[in-house]
Amino acid sequence: MSEQPAHEETAVTEQNAVTEQNAAAADDGTSLPLFHRTVRPEWIDYNGHMSEAFYVLVFGYATDAMMIETGLHAGYRESTGCSLYTAESHLRYLREVATGSHLAVRTRLLGVDAEKARFCHELYVVGAPDDVPEPEAAPVATTELLALHVDQRAGRTAPFPDSVRERLASLVEPAPAWAGRSIAEVPAAR
Repeated sequence: MSEQPAHEETAVTEQNAVTEQNAAAADDGTSLPLFHRTVRPEWIDYNGHMSEAFYVLVFGYATDAMMIETGLHAGYRESTGCSLYTAESHLRYLREVATGSHLAVRTRLLGVDAEKARFCHELYVVGAPDDVPEPEAAPVATTELLALHVDQRAGRTAPFPDSVRERLASLVEPAPAWAGRSIAEVPAAR
């Protein structure tokens, strides 16, 4: 049996750590709880800060936590054969993140219909593992995603169950100013 590269072992370990406890309901039930991680040494690249792939990894775990919180957990996926598939994403890297930094991810639902959900994640560096970002804190990275509810057995999109769609809809809030943007065009060289 061959050894897994360290980053794959990390991904497996981190994925297994996403549990119901990580996604305990927010106090008021109208927002999702923050998702927390600490930057591991193997996430640091040759430039001395967190590599771009690991921003995506952390955002992926935050999506998993959102899925647990909204009823799209492992039991649901196993019993229905349905899951969320990311169809589109736009990620912005805003500041460098150092090894050992404590991260908090805020997830916002921006819209939902019968088979789609639009949401975003904002990544913050905080002082301790379970801290909440200060109100004036700026995110170090953001991502906006469009996800499809897919019936994996049928190989096509399928409507959310009413309870899941209603839970997602109850979480919808106005989009932050940065959401909905695309990458700016670069003028052709002359």
